[in-house]
Amino acid sequence: MASLLIRHREAADRTPDEAAKRIDCHRSKISRMENAWLPISSSELRDLLTFYGVDDPVYVEEVVALNRKSSERGWAQQFDISPPSYVDYIDYEESASHIRSFQPMMVAGLLQTADYARAVYRASPFDISPQRIDELVTIRLQRQKVLDHAEPPRLSVILAEAVLRGQVGGVEVMRTQLDHLREMSDRPNVELQVVPFSAGAHAGVMGSFVFFSFPTGAFADVVCVEHQAGMLYMETQEETAAYTLTFDSLRSSALSAAESLDLITRVRQEL
Repeated sequence: MASLLIRHREAADRTPDEAAKRIDCHRSKISRMENAWLPISSSELRDLLTFYGVDDPVYVEEVVALNRKSSERGWAQQFDISPPSYVDYIDYEESASHIRSFQPMMVAGLLQTADYARAVYRASPFDISPQRIDELVTIRLQRQKVLDHAEPPRLSVILAEAVLRGQVGGVEVMRTQLDHLREMSDRPNVELQVVPFSAGAHAGVMGSFVFFSFPTGAFADVVCVEHQAGMLYMETQEETAAYTLTFDSLRSSALSAAESLDLITRVRQEL
């Protein structure tokens, strides 16, 4: 929601000061809303969208409905979630109808076990306290509950074979993680494929990404590329089309879901 507000304000060539004057608040409130640090009411949202020249009533009500659902999913406010771009990521994850993820180095976050996630955070070059690691793992596990919703998103994950063979957290952690991947792949809304070493060079050589698609026109497709300082979001048609092509190419290079499950099983037996 935060990024959507920014996008519409900038498209209308309005400043934060003008937006604050429109809804009779201090500029800092606009800043906090645009950084996902403060919720926005339905009336304020409608007023700002009108001010930004959004005149499609169906679209406006879709955005308001999404905002209402986001407010109901306020679990994230219980935690210190930073950087602010991570808050947007969680909102996209909760709102998406289809999540596509390519991961060449580690298991996708929605499929990680607690011990695997903890090992990943411990490997960070930054000094993260044990208490903060525990909180980050809790956030990751809470995010995974989206797959248990009554209408869960479709999750399509492509992993490189190196992900299966890298002993993150040690042998026992990896055994449990591989068992979890096999279990999750049985879900009807989860599709898991592996790009084997034998595929050689492939379309994912530039690195990992996550692609969000939504059930409503209120959000265009969004691609997220994570880096050490935060997350980069790409939303233009040209950018998302490039990643659609990349993901489709990776599908062609990857083993089928059944073959991928067989490979996961073989790697598990070798540990």
